[in-house]
Amino acid sequence: MGQDVCQPPTRVHALGSGKRHHVTLKEMQMKAVLATPAGAVLRDLPTPTVGAGQLLVRVHAAALNRADLRTLQLGENTVLGMEWAGEVVAVAPDVTAFRVGDRVMCSGKAAFAEYAVADVGRTMKIPAERISYREASSVMLALQTMHDAIVTHGRIERGDRVLIHGAASSVGLTGAKIARACGAGFVMGTSRDPARRAALLDNGFDAVLDSDDPRWPEQSLGLTAGDGFNVIVDQVAGARFNDLIQVAAILGRIVNVGRLGGATGAFDFETHAVKRLSYIGVTFRTRSSAEIQLITERMHRDLSDALDRGELSIPLDREFALADAAQAYERMKANLHFGKITLRIDQ
Repeated sequence: MGQDVCQPPTRVHALGSGKRHHVTLKEMQMKAVLATPAGAVLRDLPTPTVGAGQLLVRVHAAALNRADLRTLQLGENTVLGMEWAGEVVAVAPDVTAFRVGDRVMCSGKAAFAEYAVADVGRTMKIPAERISYREASSVMLALQTMHDAIVTHGRIERGDRVLIHGAASSVGLTGAKIARACGAGFVMGTSRDPARRAALLDNGFDAVLDSDDPRWPEQSLGLTAGDGFNVIVDQVAGARFNDLIQVAAILGRIVNVGRLGGATGAFDFETHAVKRLSYIGVTFRTRSSAEIQLITERMHRDLSDALDRGELSIPLDREFALADAAQAYERMKANLHFGKITLRIDQ
């Protein structure tokens, strides 16, 4: 797909005659995990080639996301996976920001393979050698999502009180770390699971409340001396959305990034107006490549130093081999994990 680029030989295959010849990436087959009607299946596919504005990455590690489960359910024989980390092995002629050999972290499509094509606008260099490929693969999407929510749309200021509603995911964990890096004065989360509430307290949160408890809005206002939250990242939405309007501060910003509790619900227009709240919905699905590149550039500008210092790392759950991707998805479906489930790509 796309235009051909100059690609140096990267492997040597031995022939039965004893002779050796170079095999280019374009001629190679690779292992990849596809979403099939039978589930996640490992198959051989041609190695992809790059088009304009793209680079080819030899994948060393990739991470699971809940959105993968929808792709898996469709079973349309597409390669699974949305984020990965590895080494650049080829670049399109118009790409100047990256070169062969760069260690990179990426988001996009078709991550669960030995090689994956990345758009320049969804790629950043891993900022430090000490950051492993596994660690780098686990944070790219969460960093893009939560920087956009908390910094760009939430307009966080030093000392702000921040609420992550539905916090027990890698995105929620990353949100707390970003809020801390930006100087938040108080960071609170919600979770329905008691074990995860305890774990969140060890990962950047000052307080974590049970969102199934109807008293949680009142309790959270007590924790903020009645002032409420300046920035709220909503991953739940649904029938109890007005709880967030209740706990928002005057001039607060509510940014919706997920709808785990449902896509519709009541909306308290009166309190929204009285508090002069901003309510913003965000998604990557309707953004252009240029818009996503801007998100990545802003995130890189603001967070690379904190990432380098280890301030944005999140817990890692189990690691599976690429061939065991189906087992990894079973663990995710069962909701047994805390932190990121990753795949190891051995070549």
